[in-house]
Amino acid sequence: MRVNGVFQGGGVKGIGLVGAVYAAERRGIAFHQTAGTSVGAVVAALLAAGYTGEEMRDLLLETPFGSFVQKNWFHYIYVVGPAVRLFLKKGLYSGDPLEQWIEDVLARKGIRSFADLAPNALRVVASDISLGKMLVLPDDIAAYGIDPMRFSVAKAVRMSCSLPFFFDPVKFRVKRREPGKRGPVFGKPTYIVDGAILSNYPLWIFDRDIKEWPLKVPTIGFQLVGSKDPGPRPIHGPITMLQALFSTMSAAHDLRYIERHSRFRTVKILSDMVHTTEFDISNDKLQELFRSGVKAGEEFFSGWTFTGYSNELDQWIKQAKPELAKIAGGPSGPPAKK
Repeated sequence: MRVNGVFQGGGVKGIGLVGAVYAAERRGIAFHQTAGTSVGAVVAALLAAGYTGEEMRDLLLETPFGSFVQKNWFHYIYVVGPAVRLFLKKGLYSGDPLEQWIEDVLARKGIRSFADLAPNALRVVASDISLGKMLVLPDDIAAYGIDPMRFSVAKAVRMSCSLPFFFDPVKFRVKRREPGKRGPVFGKPTYIVDGAILSNYPLWIFDRDIKEWPLKVPTIGFQLVGSKDPGPRPIHGPITMLQALFSTMSAAHDLRYIERHSRFRTVKILSDMVHTTEFDISNDKLQELFRSGVKAGEEFFSGWTFTGYSNELDQWIKQAKPELAKIAGGPSGPPAKK
């Protein structure tokens, strides 16, 4: 059975997503198209490139996550160094090491640009905070004067992983052509960061593609969750306020969408044993996260059937048709079941 896979962001918790993928593949599930935000974009890209859940597990277990947060001379200036870097670079750490790792890993499968992937195999969510809009890559990069098919997959994933204030944003200058001038004219710089600001769990992406019935390829989402409601977030100063603000923005819209419509197609993976930016994570915790993903995947797919999914989807479409029409970009929404 082929499915479209959607993967939530969650920093170093991503190996939990891999565990659920591993369980799905053992149940005979193959991934047709994938989408994701932040580390979910990493998993989605690796699947689109041809990695299996087992290969991704081995890859992540051998990856030194601490190398993604390399310190430079700013960090060694007592007290003020990190703040100075944050002011000048708009992030505590460079995203270059992460992008290079992604580039190297994808190159092992012969993937560099989106042209190397099957058509529509991968969609990555990022946020343009200068223009105030969500980007679904590669298609939306065309607005910046760049050919989507020639755009680097590693660059797109790095953009989606650029956690605000933690990693440097990716800066672009929009290219446009003006009459009477040779070559493109570059506008003001625009900053692109983690897609989680606008959609940390973009389960809606493939809903825009519902154009026929009966449905041929179902969509399954993979979400990282806590074992209980964490309660109010303590705010003691500007940093904790920004953290609470980011957490709220990255969760509120998507959770409302899931609670109302999509529990039946979401694999919920317990992951609160690890913090999102715990880059010094131990191998034991990585293994625990992976096992948590395997357990969630086994529990979900052991009772999953295409017929049951189709029936649930049919009921959801009847209830959500007006909202789904807006997502799909048209007045009519998906067709009624015949």
